[in-house]
Amino acid sequence: MIDATTHVIATAGHVDHGKSTLVRALTGMEPDRWEEERRRGLTIDLGFAWTVLPSGRDVAFVDVPGHEHFLANMLAGIGPAPVVLFVVAADEGWQAQSGDHRDAVAALGIDRGVLVVTRADRDPGHGADALRQARAELAGTGLRDAPAVVVSAVDGTGLDDLRAALDAVLATSPEPPTTGRLRLWVDRAFSISGAGTVVTGTLPAGTLAVGDRLELLGAEGNHRVQVRGLQSRDRPRTTAGPVSRVALNLRGVTASQVSRGDALLTPDAWPSTDTLGVRRAGGSPFTGAPEQVMVHVGTAAVSARLRSFGDDHAWLALTRPLPLVPGDRVVVRDPGAHRVLGGALVLDADPPAFRRRGDSARWARRLAAMVPGGDAVDEVAARGAVAAAHLSRLGVIATPDQDPPAGVVVLGPWWVHAPVFAGWQQRLRAAVRAQHEEDPRAGGLTHGAARDLLALPAGLPIDPVIAAAGLEEEGGRIRLPGTRADLGVAAAGVAQLIERLTALPFQAPEAHDLTALRLGARDLAAAERAGSILRLRDGIVLLPTAPALAMRTLAGLDQPFTTSDARQALGTTRRVVIPLLEHLDERGWTRRLDAGHRTVVR
Repeated sequence: MIDATTHVIATAGHVDHGKSTLVRALTGMEPDRWEEERRRGLTIDLGFAWTVLPSGRDVAFVDVPGHEHFLANMLAGIGPAPVVLFVVAADEGWQAQSGDHRDAVAALGIDRGVLVVTRADRDPGHGADALRQARAELAGTGLRDAPAVVVSAVDGTGLDDLRAALDAVLATSPEPPTTGRLRLWVDRAFSISGAGTVVTGTLPAGTLAVGDRLELLGAEGNHRVQVRGLQSRDRPRTTAGPVSRVALNLRGVTASQVSRGDALLTPDAWPSTDTLGVRRAGGSPFTGAPEQVMVHVGTAAVSARLRSFGDDHAWLALTRPLPLVPGDRVVVRDPGAHRVLGGALVLDADPPAFRRRGDSARWARRLAAMVPGGDAVDEVAARGAVAAAHLSRLGVIATPDQDPPAGVVVLGPWWVHAPVFAGWQQRLRAAVRAQHEEDPRAGGLTHGAARDLLALPAGLPIDPVIAAAGLEEEGGRIRLPGTRADLGVAAAGVAQLIERLTALPFQAPEAHDLTALRLGARDLAAAERAGSILRLRDGIVLLPTAPALAMRTLAGLDQPFTTSDARQALGTTRRVVIPLLEHLDERGWTRRLDAGHRTVVR
């Protein structure tokens, strides 16, 4: 049972057009939190107030500053809010920051709200003119058909009509999902004596509960936290659903480690990206935009480098990672000119690195054809291979364990584009064949060489590629079916070595013995891959059966036994017995007790 669900509305409009006064009149609460704000009569930072509408709906207001110097604060307030109260003063009409706030509303794609003409008591004759002008200015936004009300917060004119208009808008607002992954943008963080760290924000979707464990992704690093307390509208709650203003008492992080723009997330459910592929969503073309911009999303403001691909598409490199997915909207701002350039729709939250000539042109063409959260096959094709969990975090698929579409091959937790998988098989077969023709003694291609050849992502299993290519694998080597290491001219020397060790299993040859047999390092390596010999450290060469033979003898000794006991029982030297005993330790057949004693593991 969800305890608290509140509709959240952000104000918007030019400085000194009466936004805070209107919120105060509607709620009876003072939204300006700072003494300086009240002294100057100027909203500087975000303010918060709440009330109950005639319908019984709980509504919370986020009051934003209107001055151009505090545009970043304004964007932090309006970013997470689904509904806006757009304010224009009757006695001044449309002004410069009215346009900035309109551009921000358009950039964020907000399409629900109420247009309010305030201060009707100051200039009763111009309320209708201001309303017509505002309607014209908002014609290109989602608020073009928003209900409009002329009010006076001083004498109360129109306030009842405004409450009714808000009720009507909220009644038709779609219900946000109460389940699924959670992303809460932090707008305040502070410490309370006896409670610890408290953060506030607007919960747009999902459900929060006391005891929830969350991930904090922030400028000061990532932290795992737990909700130890929850409030909404200054009252304790056990749960809160969307859309709600919430205050969370967190365990696991200090207030100094949290700041506005950080995000509280469902653990392991969101990607973290510092590179975006975007499409323009209103505002100025990307061509001609400054290279250094500010990107606003939720309550975050992050500097970024913009690289345009024509008027409508761009690549954004953020200075710190954010939890963004295709379909998110961001606001792009020119920090030098203190103005909003426009909005951008995230199409790709995991764009490729541009390493080869033509990569950027190919990606730009793909970007122009993309839709957010589009076809899963296209997303896999763009990457070649991608972890299904990553696709789920990006919102491309619902869950990592869902059935793949046609054209996708599943390799463990990875999804691979079918043509890419076929290409891997062809290249691997060709490389193994070439290796065998060039050096038959090699016994095949190593796993490391094969992975490097195919440029496989770390963690992607290579065994299914080997099997699909019709190749065999033994001892870490990939080979053509029916082929083994060809010892060539070394075969005679290996045969003599085997004969010698069969007679004296623990009398390993010295280096000069191997030289006499014309057996070099490559010959011995080929013989080992063929299963003919066993090589231990320090150049010790024995038969593969030597460890088992040694265990039969060692098991008959009094336990524990010394190195000297083992040497005498096996009829060999310290040069041989020490590497052999270490080999038995590694296999778990014997256990070393101290510097001089071992025991057989039974």
